[in-house]
Amino acid sequence: MSLKILISPSRYVQGPGALNFIGEQIKHLGKKAFVIGGKTAISQTEETIKKSLSEQNIESKFELFRGECCDSEINRLKEIASNEKCDVVISVGGGKVIDTGKALSALLKLPIVIAPTIAATDAPCSALSVIYTEDGVFDRYFILPKNPDLVILDTSIIAKAPARFLVSGMGDALATWFEANSCYQSASKNIPGGYSTVTALKLARLCYELLLEYGEQAKMAVEKGVVTPAVEKIIEANTLLSGIGFESSGLAAAHSVHDGFTILEETHKMYHGEKVAFGTLVHLVLEDHPWAEIKEVLDFCVKVGLPITLKQIGINNPDPEKIMQVAKKTCEPGMMIHNMPFPVTPEMVYNAIYAADAIGQKYLNKEI
Repeated sequence: MSLKILISPSRYVQGPGALNFIGEQIKHLGKKAFVIGGKTAISQTEETIKKSLSEQNIESKFELFRGECCDSEINRLKEIASNEKCDVVISVGGGKVIDTGKALSALLKLPIVIAPTIAATDAPCSALSVIYTEDGVFDRYFILPKNPDLVILDTSIIAKAPARFLVSGMGDALATWFEANSCYQSASKNIPGGYSTVTALKLARLCYELLLEYGEQAKMAVEKGVVTPAVEKIIEANTLLSGIGFESSGLAAAHSVHDGFTILEETHKMYHGEKVAFGTLVHLVLEDHPWAEIKEVLDFCVKVGLPITLKQIGINNPDPEKIMQVAKKTCEPGMMIHNMPFPVTPEMVYNAIYAADAIGQKYLNKEI
């Protein structure tokens, strides 16, 4: 029997000043919160979170995240949370601390609350953690037993973050529709192990349409540190729509290409969504999309500042041997590229990467 499955966070809260209400939103989840985040995220939010939690008689223990979502960091935090007898986990910050918090809560069997300070990935809403090595190389996907209990986005904080973060989130979200549609065509299973609903597929398409219509406006607004309706729409597209779209419809080539590039140290300074944006271009080439669709993606990427060449993701000298290593990593067993509607080989990915790079270079030089 073919089951269709759509999953989402239990509760999604978004708006300016939303973090002031985190205590009220989680009072039913626990009485002692283990709060993790990087230095910047904690400095921005600690006072607000503590005040809101204390108003609901919820204790808190804050611990700095060391920067990588890897097994050693997850285990370190797990030991601290257990010793402190915390009964709810709160992850504050970007994608890696969010994924770490989700993994931590799954291992401890505790509720998880996600409070992003940037909208740079679609990690906040999903029941998935991407685990890396300590050196930042993709290791594996950790499928979690449930989605977050609460995702709370304070858009006034997110709008004050560097615009590059929001743009990176748009790069991550850009892949959602194309990967979802590929999975739908191939009848591939989604992240929770079922098949896409029409609802999830339509939400993935809506995500893409909002990016095209409001992405550039939103970037201009956050460059001034302000929240506008366009910013609200793009934050929702980057997190909720992309989150439901990728998880309930599936991932394919774009994210696998990103994972392949993680073996090259020169790409590590680039954000996840920036590499996914280039991976989306590779996806379109690999799937032989019409030129009009490819150009629409190129136009969007250049308008908002997403990379469309290998050089723009840090690879100044694309050595054939290195690119073949990337292609082989992309096509390892278990990688999401095997959800494409046709068999994919490393040679095909190798060719598509170089072709996508050539298209990007020609576009930037105004030759096409």
